[in-house]
Amino acid sequence: MSHDRKLTLAWLFLLVLTLGGGYLGETAEPGLAITLIVAAVIAIKGRLVIDHFMELGGANRRIRRLMNAYFYVLPAMVIAVDLFGPLLARLTAI
Repeated sequence: MSHDRKLTLAWLFLLVLTLGGGYLGETAEPGLAITLIVAAVIAIKGRLVIDHFMELGGANRRIRRLMNAYFYVLPAMVIAVDLFGPLLARLTAI
């Protein structure tokens, strides 16, 4: 498969994930299941952008690891806020 075709397919998949997330945000009831779906979409979209559009394949290994970690830490934080929101609010209140 050509590089241009891979980029096009990645872009289309990103578009589908974005539109699906928008629909989900407008229609779904809040809950842990929805939070898990949102966290998975964040991770998938992040990896797609890193792998196909940021061209980090030849970058410094630390930079690649930091970018990859970001898209695993951010979904974990989204889940933690859903599970422990009131506690986190109390701990961070001024």
